[in-house]
Amino acid sequence: MPKTDYSARNLTVLEGLEAVRKRPGMYIGSNDSRGLMHCLWEIIDNSVDEALAGYGEKITVTLNTDGSVLVQDQGRGVPVDIEPRSQLTGAELVFTKLHAGGKFGGSSYGSSGGLHGVGASVVNALSLRMDVEIDRDGHTWGISFKRGVPGFFADHTATAEFTPAKPGEALQKMRKIAKSKTGTRVKYWADPQSFLADVEFDYEMLTARAKQTAFLVPQLTIAIVDQRQPETPSSQEFSYAGGIAEFVNYLAKDAAVTDTIRITDSAEFTETVPVLDESTGRLESREVNRSCEIDIALRWGSGYDTIVKSFVNIIATPKGGTHLAGFETGLLKVLRKQVEQHARKLKAGSQKPEKDDVLAGLTAIVTVRLPEPQFEGQTKEVLGTAAVRQIVARKVVKQLTAKFESSAKADKQFAQTVLEKVVGEMKSRLTARAQRDTQRRKNALENSSLPAKLVDCRSNDVANSELFIVEGDSALGTAKLARDSEYQALLPIRGKILNVQKASLADMLANAECANIIQVLGAGSGRSFDLSAARYGKIILMSDADVDGAHIRTLLLTLFFRYMRPLVDAGRVYAAVPPLHSVVVMHPGKKKSETVYTYSEAELKRLLRKLERAGKRYKEPIQRYKGLGEMDARQLEETTMDRAGRLLRRVTVPDAQTAERTFELLMGSEVAPRKNFIIAGSKQIKTAHIDA
Repeated sequence: MPKTDYSARNLTVLEGLEAVRKRPGMYIGSNDSRGLMHCLWEIIDNSVDEALAGYGEKITVTLNTDGSVLVQDQGRGVPVDIEPRSQLTGAELVFTKLHAGGKFGGSSYGSSGGLHGVGASVVNALSLRMDVEIDRDGHTWGISFKRGVPGFFADHTATAEFTPAKPGEALQKMRKIAKSKTGTRVKYWADPQSFLADVEFDYEMLTARAKQTAFLVPQLTIAIVDQRQPETPSSQEFSYAGGIAEFVNYLAKDAAVTDTIRITDSAEFTETVPVLDESTGRLESREVNRSCEIDIALRWGSGYDTIVKSFVNIIATPKGGTHLAGFETGLLKVLRKQVEQHARKLKAGSQKPEKDDVLAGLTAIVTVRLPEPQFEGQTKEVLGTAAVRQIVARKVVKQLTAKFESSAKADKQFAQTVLEKVVGEMKSRLTARAQRDTQRRKNALENSSLPAKLVDCRSNDVANSELFIVEGDSALGTAKLARDSEYQALLPIRGKILNVQKASLADMLANAECANIIQVLGAGSGRSFDLSAARYGKIILMSDADVDGAHIRTLLLTLFFRYMRPLVDAGRVYAAVPPLHSVVVMHPGKKKSETVYTYSEAELKRLLRKLERAGKRYKEPIQRYKGLGEMDARQLEETTMDRAGRLLRRVTVPDAQTAERTFELLMGSEVAPRKNFIIAGSKQIKTAHIDA
């Protein structure tokens, strides 16, 4: 092995912002579009912190045609006086020194989203050019940087000739303004040396974040302007006076079963942190008092999906942290105690709810505000301040317990509704677990646990098997003769099943038709649904081709959409398309007549015109099928069940949120929106279109 010299001269010290440019991923997560957006949020969050402190009511973010972005606020403006220790102006200090800013001593900001004091300086280091204008003290001040170095540009472009400034000369007075006018404008161009070549600011991500921040800071308006396409510029403004309660209602897509409630409180705690000693200029560990403000909004809905978002000083923590853990701990503790106290009334037995039972259908926003929060990493995805967990848990237990034990009529109704939903989810989970343990594909001797009306198939090949859900016993009789018993199973239902969009989980489980469908499929329901345990590869809804048949099909789809959604997402739910008409074409001589099926009035008219032009005769009257029971087994087989000639319509959900809103409109408990929908569409209906 060759010898190499290794001494102190081989060691490298990265000074100032050099470390940021050398390892940008340590500060912004990555050098792709996610890191680019993180830089922009660093600047925006600094402006939001000013609004949180009570300075400024509007922030405007503009994406320019030259690739730059401009963030302007109405805050106090970055300080422009000289900082004694560094002898730099406040503006130069904030934008060129790591861990410098007004968020460490606690005198300027009670709580802030701006990070570990590295935000503005990191963005500056990763910018090809940054221009900062400050309105303060009756003047507009200006300073420019190239890759973190203060200086002067020959013109207004990012690639203009640059001259570094001498110490203390970078910040310039530009013009006089009214003394009452304050604010900061930051314009910068991302450095192509630091980011991937094809990255650009994502307008959708930006507006989503702006909307989120506007919910969290009710007194703030955020405007987003995209001028990158001069022919089609776009702009949006976000302002929500309702705060996080309005945020919860915006996020929740299912029907509410409880009102949105708020939990707000504050608490003190002590924390040992390094504090700068002004006399010595050194950091010393001291125990300091902190204040933690809690603001939580939550409500339960009729669905089983959980939406819980957590924030610290308006910064999203997508991976949670101590505040979210405290919320979930407190919530579970309260509901376990309440279920135990009312176990007899709720018929809950000795079982205890688990976290998933409590969170089913819950939409919640959990926010805390505290000085100098400890995050796990610069990207702030997880809050690490340990004391916050106990504080949040304690306050949630205290206020939720008071609501559950209140004698007010509204609170009693709230408590009853929530407990019934939680116990219903618990029973559903236990039932699904039992089904998974005991119900696998059964042979003929083991088939007794399935519904008596199920006509099962012989094949054990799940991918090749099909379950036809048919309407009524009459259709079942014909379908038995028409099916291929090797891989086609039949399950009859009695008319119209329960509308599960309106019904509770307990009502759905108690309904015989719904329970039979869930039992036959063998994969559970709700959040415990296990797609891999489903006993059939295709589920085919076979109902009559009339209004009642369409209604039954819609009710069945509502059941699948709400409680067996993965089947729909996987494209395993189908609707059979039986024909509407049977046309018998008569051939001359001894040639056998031919039967042609049509599936719509338009298709029938086209066929008849074609036959007339060809001079062919057909038998009259033309048969119009009102139901599957009017077909014989041969007709049902060749039109609806035989794979070689049938027509199936796959049920898909390309836009889940749009589909969910449609289901709620058409099948939900709110009558007024449905009435308005019917009235608005009534002009499009003609008497001739009504199947009567």
